[in-house]
Amino acid sequence: MPVNMIIIRGLFNYYMYYGNDFQVECPTGSGKKMNLWQVAEEISRRLSGIFLRDESGSRPVYGDSRIYQDDPYWRDYILFYEYFQGETGAGVGASHQTGWSAAVAKTMHLFSYSSLDDALKLGKEKVIGASHKQVLSERKVEAETQHRETIA
Repeated sequence: MPVNMIIIRGLFNYYMYYGNDFQVECPTGSGKKMNLWQVAEEISRRLSGIFLRDESGSRPVYGDSRIYQDDPYWRDYILFYEYFQGETGAGVGASHQTGWSAAVAKTMHLFSYSSLDDALKLGKEKVIGASHKQVLSERKVEAETQHRETIA
């Protein structure tokens, strides 16, 4: 998880420099081209999938642990493990690693309220450090400025 968070941040930084024109194949061998923001978003989506319920209602993070998958008192509590099984995503090691593993929540939040256009227009400090309301406020200010320029 820590390495993935560093990769997401690095991709975001490189996207701020290269913009939409620089694209890579993602996933490798797919023939599908994405800019670096989209690659970071894809990695974040895959990491988030470890903690979200799948089609059958199970969370990969809990593996075969029926108490965490089925018990109404436990199934909605998310545990952030020390590391994860590579094939299944099941949590392994200490189950209360709210540092790096919980950072996935920040990436989920970031990609839910901001877009690649926000990143290029507002800059990384405003997008990464901002709240949802701040990004919407910045969008409103920019729209008003464009409107005034159009009228003038």
